[in-house]
Amino acid sequence: MAFYLDHAATTKPCEQAIEAITACLREHYGNPSSLHRVGLDAQLAMDGARAVVAGAIGAQPESILFTSGATESSNLALRGAASAYGRHRPHIVTSAVEHASVRETITALEAQGFSITRILPDENGVFHAADFLDAVTDKTCLISMMLVENETGRILPVAETFRAVKRRYPHVITHCDIVQGFLKLPVKASALHADLMSMSAHKIHGPKGVGALYTAKGIRLIPVTTGGKQERGLRPGTESVPLICGFGAAVQYMQPTIDARFAQTQDLRRKLLAALSSMDGITLNSEPEGSPYIVNFSVHGIRSEIMLHYLEQREIYVSSGSACSKGARSGVLSAYRIPEKQADCAIRCSFSEETTPEAIEALLCGIREGQAQLIHQNMH
Repeated sequence: MAFYLDHAATTKPCEQAIEAITACLREHYGNPSSLHRVGLDAQLAMDGARAVVAGAIGAQPESILFTSGATESSNLALRGAASAYGRHRPHIVTSAVEHASVRETITALEAQGFSITRILPDENGVFHAADFLDAVTDKTCLISMMLVENETGRILPVAETFRAVKRRYPHVITHCDIVQGFLKLPVKASALHADLMSMSAHKIHGPKGVGALYTAKGIRLIPVTTGGKQERGLRPGTESVPLICGFGAAVQYMQPTIDARFAQTQDLRRKLLAALSSMDGITLNSEPEGSPYIVNFSVHGIRSEIMLHYLEQREIYVSSGSACSKGARSGVLSAYRIPEKQADCAIRCSFSEETTPEAIEALLCGIREGQAQLIHQNMH
């Protein structure tokens, strides 16, 4: 039996999303910008999905822009806001543990002349709102910090930070990558004090190739790409109506069960953390109070990819970190002051409501047997 424990990388599309995509391909095949009935049908289907996605974060439909995924959303948010507001305020504040889509975009802005302050966690791996606030000045145009760090599941103090920043510096634009928190934790735009939020469909049992950017009323963005007037002129190009409808269907499927899924997954995570803590040769890289959907740990003396492939032979699928880093060291664990040797042995497991106690037991069994076999092989 196969056990998939890599839901932070991607999730299996739910039947509702698959049905919505298929129905759209068959019935709503028109261009939503066309003025005739077939185009209007496609537009109405897309409007329905927009309203569903907006409702999930307590926002108005017109605040949602559809994109090809969270990477494009974050690029549009950061580059668009930097272009709109950064001429006289060329300073950006961010965390040192952002996903590559934010981290690399900010590095690109740095190369264009922006000054960047990257905030590190303290020696216990904890971020403090005060550190971010202290870094903001009258010259800051933008602050970007993620809600749930995707490698260890640690939750960053976004609401507390953004609230404090907005109080002291109302002009600063706030951006949050909510990908690993959306429909897993209760996320509302107003509660986070976020002007911009990046989302992805394929992390919540929707299709790949579609995401969204929430933009608060009155926030100006300069488009990254030029073309037609789709998505308020901020994201030109014919919208992928089938994928957008699949995204909407996945949100509709997931939203009613946030609390129940959180409790169920938290219970499994607690059991896994307790079992790992009692095992020799294991160090936890995740915190007990992190997101229940992600656990990161290191198996001493066995490099990540070796353990990963050992587990794969047993049809247990985990990762060695962010899928976007393609196995390369991302730098996130070193930002948490995790030693290089320990980081080289890190394994990330990530869960969904489909994760069962049997999957956790199979994982623990695989790790124990892997330790016995692989460490023995290393010694010889």
